[in-house]
Amino acid sequence: MQQSLRLAVDIGGTFTDTVLIEDADRIVASTKTLTTHQNPADGAIEGVRRALSASDRGLGEVTGFIHGTTLATNALIEKRGARVVTVTTEGFRDILEIGYERRYSQYDINLRKADLLVGRDRSLTIRERMSADGQVLIPLDEGAIPDLVAQIDAAGAEAIAICLLHSYANPLHEQRLREAIASARPGLSISISSEVSPEAREFDRLCTTLANAYIQPLMARYLSAFEARFAVEGLACPILMMTAGGGMTTVRTAAAFPIRLVESGPAGGAILAARIASECGLENVLSFDMGGTTAKLCLIDGGSPQTSRAFEIARAARFIKGSGMPVRIPVIEMIEIGAGGGSIAAIDRLGRLTVGPQSAGSEPGPVAFGRGGTQPTVSDADIVLGYIRPETFAEGQFTIDPAPAAATLAETLGERLSTGAPGAADGVSRIVDENMASAARMHAVESGKDLGARTMIAFGGNGPLHACRVARAAGISRILIPANPGVGSAVGFLFAPVSYEIVRSRYSLLETLDLGGINALLSGMVAEATGVVRQGAPAADTAVGRTAFMRYHGQGHEIEIPLPDRDLQPDDIGPLTTAFETAYSRQFSRPVPGMSIEILNWSVRVATRAEAPAASSAEPPESTLAPDSKRTIICDLSGKPRDAAFVPRENLAPGSRITGPALIAEPQTTTFVGADFTARVDARGNLVLTRDRIGG
Repeated sequence: MQQSLRLAVDIGGTFTDTVLIEDADRIVASTKTLTTHQNPADGAIEGVRRALSASDRGLGEVTGFIHGTTLATNALIEKRGARVVTVTTEGFRDILEIGYERRYSQYDINLRKADLLVGRDRSLTIRERMSADGQVLIPLDEGAIPDLVAQIDAAGAEAIAICLLHSYANPLHEQRLREAIASARPGLSISISSEVSPEAREFDRLCTTLANAYIQPLMARYLSAFEARFAVEGLACPILMMTAGGGMTTVRTAAAFPIRLVESGPAGGAILAARIASECGLENVLSFDMGGTTAKLCLIDGGSPQTSRAFEIARAARFIKGSGMPVRIPVIEMIEIGAGGGSIAAIDRLGRLTVGPQSAGSEPGPVAFGRGGTQPTVSDADIVLGYIRPETFAEGQFTIDPAPAAATLAETLGERLSTGAPGAADGVSRIVDENMASAARMHAVESGKDLGARTMIAFGGNGPLHACRVARAAGISRILIPANPGVGSAVGFLFAPVSYEIVRSRYSLLETLDLGGINALLSGMVAEATGVVRQGAPAADTAVGRTAFMRYHGQGHEIEIPLPDRDLQPDDIGPLTTAFETAYSRQFSRPVPGMSIEILNWSVRVATRAEAPAASSAEPPESTLAPDSKRTIICDLSGKPRDAAFVPRENLAPGSRITGPALIAEPQTTTFVGADFTARVDARGNLVLTRDRIGG
């Protein structure tokens, strides 16, 4: 029987990760290459060639290819998208200007509004009107379309975002307007809200459609070129794209709805952490993914990452909700901060040491990389502290020089802080780790959850290096480092299902639910989502999940309540009421008696069924390892020089135990075992770090 061979490529802000896996989960090769920002496919091709060469395989043997990229995210943040025009219903030109009708920081006199990509001069309208239940109140004024096209030409538009009032209830006018504009100007990219985000709340719907239109031309060109490049190299199987919701979709769907690719890379890491949690029988974990540009943290309970229907991009104020552009798509909920190996350290105007969010990335990179970087970074600090060793860094792709890193830290930071290079480096490391721990605590509090009892699953190029100090600051005493942690997100891609989720608005009171109409709506959504999934997995077995977004009458936010995987029956009203009141009590302490329950949105997710991970093996007997080699580091607790054990990870066997401080090196990252931690290898080859003493 022929073995399956699958590739995953994750293009990040600093490194491009490539993983080759055989059968269900046997990793045969993995590698990291520097991201080539001018043409990201170059770095991807290099990584694929290395992985295939290391395993003596050819690209023509690959039966599955999954790709995730930061290109969509970066295009939105860096404002590198198309010139967009919006078209809304006459009288609603200022949806973007009005927003939520509130300030995200009430008393900030210097408040900066979110950049919503389109000014009032490119906000156009057309006469038409739908009611909230989809009835035509004013027919589409087709006679005004030629004049609208002239305005689009005058604005120099490259893409159009159409968002007409209540189009989620009846998309007829949006569809007709798209047809007319496409006929007149076939070269324009057109996104309509009834396809991109068919939900109530016109500001969010318009922002999502606008963001999709903004990056659609760029992503369509990129995906087409990426496919063509790998076809020339000999790839015979289709390429599937990772989405923000934790599933895979086809290149065709991704090109039509590129907004779903935003944050696709971090989603792979959350999937990996969820799988590891299930394998190891861990109920509650914190996923910690630290790369070269950002750090991502996600809460995982019961083997499932926390999810959301909305998030913000390009916030004007860090960590402040409401300061960014709202986007409503299915997404794995995580908090992401500008804290990575390339994050730049500086002294602010008040004389305080700051780290990030600006990053040196891969071009020019940290000072020690010798690629033109001149500003001190987190990786420079880790090198000076002795945590990153030149002889084991980045698979030996390029040499790193500690001397320029130390000199830059001393000159840029040490002189103003009255400390030498080691003291400045220790300060940089402490600041960035506290920033990440603070973000984790805030994320947990906002979710009503506790970090103390959780196990941290750490991965990414820098996650294992910083996990101990972040865990200590966050009150976590147990850390798990999986195999191949440096390319964790790419590994996660290979365990993701092919999936598609649809959310539609249809307002209903639970007690007077039109069962026939709702069942017809859900059945149509299941058929539509199944059709998309079948494009990427024609013969796979699929599972269907249905959800209602419920709230008390008059409230502004909903709670997701699972629905039976079948047509709804009159007998379901009682259990759904109980399910909502239980979920509401869990979140807000108690239900509200006597209030009617209403449903605003309905969701359907169709996904290929994944094999359940095998149960954990019995733990092997422990054997304390006496390492032959040691390296001098700056102790993470005392800030003073101290010898640390130095062990290649490949020398550790299940049951091996080593006390900190220690450096456990592997080709793509290093795990730093803090002075108050002990590391052991479990039956699956995971490193388990436990804080079990004072250290020092």
